[in-house]
Parts: sequence; structure tokens; C-alpha cells
Amino acid sequence: MAAATRLQSSFAGRSVLVTGHTGFKGSWLCEWLLMLGARVTGFSLPPPTTPALFDQLDLAPRITHVLGDVRDPGALSACVRAAQPDFIFHLAAQPIVRLSYREPVETYATNVLGTVHLLEAVRTAARPCTVVCVTTDKCYENREWLHAYREEDALGGYDPYSSSKAAAELVTGAYRRSFFQKDAISGVALASGRAGNVIGGGDWALDRIVPDCMKALDRGEPIAVRNPHATRPWQHVLEPLGGYLTLACTMAEARASGDPARVAACASAFNFGPHLDSNRNVGALVTELLKHRSGTWLDQSDATAPHEAGRLNLAIEKAFHLLGWQPVWGFERTIAETVRWYVEAVSAGAADFTRAQIRNYLAEATAARQSWAL
Repeated sequence: MAAATRLQSSFAGRSVLVTGHTGFKGSWLCEWLLMLGARVTGFSLPPPTTPALFDQLDLAPRITHVLGDVRDPGALSACVRAAQPDFIFHLAAQPIVRLSYREPVETYATNVLGTVHLLEAVRTAARPCTVVCVTTDKCYENREWLHAYREEDALGGYDPYSSSKAAAELVTGAYRRSFFQKDAISGVALASGRAGNVIGGGDWALDRIVPDCMKALDRGEPIAVRNPHATRPWQHVLEPLGGYLTLACTMAEARASGDPARVAACASAFNFGPHLDSNRNVGALVTELLKHRSGTWLDQSDATAPHEAGRLNLAIEKAFHLLGWQPVWGFERTIAETVRWYVEAVSAGAADFTRAQIRNYLAEATAARQSWAL
């Protein structure tokens, strides 16, 4: 029998709570955790789209599936107490920039107070655990700089979504320093993960570029592109999820070692973005996607549309040096694997195809001798 990997050693047989588990990233994370042998509890609203990856993976009967709203502190606290988690990944959020303009109150209530409710539930449960709160690259005060944002750069946000995620980072930092920092070894170790623009199979959300592309091509229509010149750090969904798992694993190992300096270094904010050459504009992404599916696209830039950032890059040196994490797939491979999912997963079976992509990704990370995958 092969020796267990670092991730298997950390998560096999452990209780893991995932908020937002019915969403795109949450569904991928639950599948990966099940493959690692974890006992998964999910807390979330019903799947936000039809179809939904959560349903395509048939996750409900395979985990402890709890329907609830992070804006309901009592329900969330009850779930935390019942799950008795060793690890928590807080992904529940209102994740769409354009929707945040239409529903700002809901966005702030979910993204900011939802984080408060989760961390307060953890504090009052008084159970030792390792917690990763997930935010976004958009939490930074975007100066439209050429250089990449580092974890110590100023937080901010032009729109309700971005600023709500910056506020969630401030909440996370405040709870860490106020309640968890002194007892991080024996109590709660709390970190946050800031991902780039995540794409991958099974995303069916509105107002996201890849789902919009696939739906238009399925209809035989040109792809309408709102912001062709906007530059983003594109990454496959498995990249940040591997980062979150590695961060949680490393924090747990640091706690077990009893080294307070190591725990303090890991219980902090981390960027999980792609290599610099994956920072491309939306037009380049659509052009690359059309190498794998026939079709055309139209520039439908609208000067009157709600503001969205024009340029955004993430620096990932901290994750590399402290966690041993770095991306596995480049830009072209990310697009190819994403399109493959939409083209092949239906006939191959979404669950089987998704698990195969996770195994292939891990095999390539292992072949590249990335320490987190060994």
C-alpha cells in the first residue's frame, strides 16, 4: 500500500465543515475532501443555479448536507456544534460583482456578517480547529497597477462585492488577533485565502465569462464580451483549492509541532494566484477558449456599465516560501481542461470526470515534486 500523502494524512477521517458547499468552488472542494477520506459537513443555501455542479456530483447523500443561511447565526452555530469540525473552510458568499450593484445589502450581509457569524460560532464552540476563510483578489484597493498585489497591500474595493470581501478580511484579522492568536496551538488557528479569477468545469453562474461563453456556444450564438481588455489572474479551480487545503494542512502540522512562530506565520493571509504569464485580458481568454470549440465573439463594451476593475494581478511568493505551494497548470492548459469538462463530462459522467481531473492534477503536481502534493 502506498504511503499516505500530506493531504491524506491531514484530512483522512477528520471532520471538515465547508460553508458554501453547494456552490461551484464548494462542490469541487467537497469532492476533493471525500477523495482524501474526510468526513464532510456542508452548510449552505440550496444550489444557486440549474444545472448545479453540486447536483451533478450527487454530493447530498455522500456528505452531511445542511441547508442554511450564514446570515442566520443560530443555525450556523448549531451546525458548527453538531459537526465538531477539525477543519473549516468558509466559502459561503455572494460572489458576483455585477449582482452586488443590484443587491448591495444582501452582499454585505452575506459576505461580512456571514463571516462574523461563522467566526463567532467557532469562538463560542470552544473546539480546537483549523479555519480558512476564503475571500478574493478583489479585496485589495485596486490602483490599476502593473505590479502584483501582495498580502500586506491596502485592502479596499470600488464596488459592494469587492469592498465586502475587504471587510471580511478585516473581520478575519480582528477575530484572529482578538480571540484566537494567543491560543492558536491548542485552540483555533485562523487564516484567509485570496484567490484569483477562478474558472473550471461545472460553473453555471450568471455574469461569469466562461459560463457565458459555453452557454452562447451551445446556442450557436457569438459570445458577447463586456470587458475584452480587462486583465485578470486566470486559474483553474483546482489551483486555489489546493492552496486552501495546503494552508490548512500546514497550519495543522504547525500546531502539532508546538512551534508558535510557525503557527503565527501560517495563521495569516495568503494569495493563491497563477503564474504571471496567466495574467491575460478577457479577449485573450475567449480567443484561447475558441481554439477548443468553434465559434466567434463580439466586443460589446459598454461605457455605461457598472465599474469593474481593468487590471488585477496577485503576488504568490508568500505561499511558495511558507507553504511550498505554486500553480500546476498554465493558462493554455487551464482553458483546455475547463473546456474539456463542459464537452466531455456529460457523456463521461460529471462525478467520474471531475474525480479524474483531480487525480490528473495531483499526479502532475506530484511529478513536479511540489511538496504539498507529496
